[in-house]
Amino acid sequence: MSEIINIPKGTKDVLPSESHRWQWVELAAREVCLLYNYREIRTPVFEHTPLFLRSIGADTDVVGKEMYTFLDKGGRSVTLKPEGTAPVARSFVENNLESESLPLKLYYFTPVFRYERPQAGRLREHHQFGVEVYGGDNAYFDYEVIELAYKLLKTLTSPAFGAKLQDGDLALHLNSIGCPVCRKAYHEKLKAFLRERLDDLCPTCRERYEKNPLRVIDCKVEACKALVADAPKIYDHICPDCRAHMDKLTEILDKSGIPYRIDKNIVRGLDYYTKTVFEFVTTKLGAQGTVCGGGRYNGLVESIGGKPTPCVGFGMGIERLLLLLDAAGVETPVFCPVVFVASQSPAYIEYCRELCGELRNGLTVETDYMGRSLKAQLKYADKRKASYVVIVGENEVKSGELTLKDMTAGTSAAVKREQVGDYIRKDWQGQINRYHQFIERSKKTDDGIFG
Repeated sequence: MSEIINIPKGTKDVLPSESHRWQWVELAAREVCLLYNYREIRTPVFEHTPLFLRSIGADTDVVGKEMYTFLDKGGRSVTLKPEGTAPVARSFVENNLESESLPLKLYYFTPVFRYERPQAGRLREHHQFGVEVYGGDNAYFDYEVIELAYKLLKTLTSPAFGAKLQDGDLALHLNSIGCPVCRKAYHEKLKAFLRERLDDLCPTCRERYEKNPLRVIDCKVEACKALVADAPKIYDHICPDCRAHMDKLTEILDKSGIPYRIDKNIVRGLDYYTKTVFEFVTTKLGAQGTVCGGGRYNGLVESIGGKPTPCVGFGMGIERLLLLLDAAGVETPVFCPVVFVASQSPAYIEYCRELCGELRNGLTVETDYMGRSLKAQLKYADKRKASYVVIVGENEVKSGELTLKDMTAGTSAAVKREQVGDYIRKDWQGQINRYHQFIERSKKTDDGIFG
């Protein structure tokens, strides 16, 4: 196959054998958002480039090195969105969403694009689930988005799904990076520290030194990371207002029982962050351990032409989350049983077609139209992970009682044709009920995965 029609480097097909796992994660995320009354927003895949220059920051790696930017046929500079927050802020301003009752609570699923070296869970096209809250300025809103992420991660990594994680395999890391008031004074302290090491910094960091010294702390070059290890931490230099906000957030977290660690090295990679920044970090994925990152960005809306509006939220990489679930041994549950109707002879294809139509009332049903042997059909049903197989043959058609095989339990029963659907739904509902009881029990106990 020629290179021109191969998949581009840094992208990946989601194959039918994998897509159900994505759907499960998305379903779990939607259900958690529903509990908190968040509504979905969808923004375009590309935006005008100035949106990201003004919001993310011209001195960030994202803008300077990673954006897919090009001229359209009208000569306008457009960019495939490298993250999900700025487009939502643009939509908030452009569509006058501030006129709605605030706080406005939103969530999204989106592809994002960054031209960087592909790595595990971080491709050039990857996907994010994110939430945003507009109009809430106090620490309770910071807590709510953290709790939402915590609840989702805790659900997806529950022992009910076979997860095998140890204490501390997932952890909430928390920091405050201040506001424009305290950051100005901190920058002077940081620049004084960096001045003596300036010649040893990478070329990019030497540029950042003048424009935005905080970005030096976020440099991924190992030599720079070593040089700034002992640099002053902004957490130790935040103003009284930012300190009060952070103290209130940690107080709420302490009362809620959500464990966290103060990590003074977190600054996040985008300029719009203020005050709270946080990450959920796992030890199961090596160096690329962040599965969720977010914080507060009170100046974002104003930076793109809107009225001053406090905001807080997070983004969660779906690919990296799926890698975590793999590493934890999570078994993706099936919420709808698959029923395969198998015929002992091609003569009963029409009978099977009619039966499928009857059963497709809340059940996923498939049959064989290729005239394969019963043995081949059962093998196919097993590969398709059918929960039940209904066998149709001469005796079944004459008696009106069909053979129903429970593929999980390995048992068989003779069931009247008109009762097959109800029989399967009742049997499956019993399994679902037991599953939900297990989940509820797991929520009431500390499973030890966060620490």
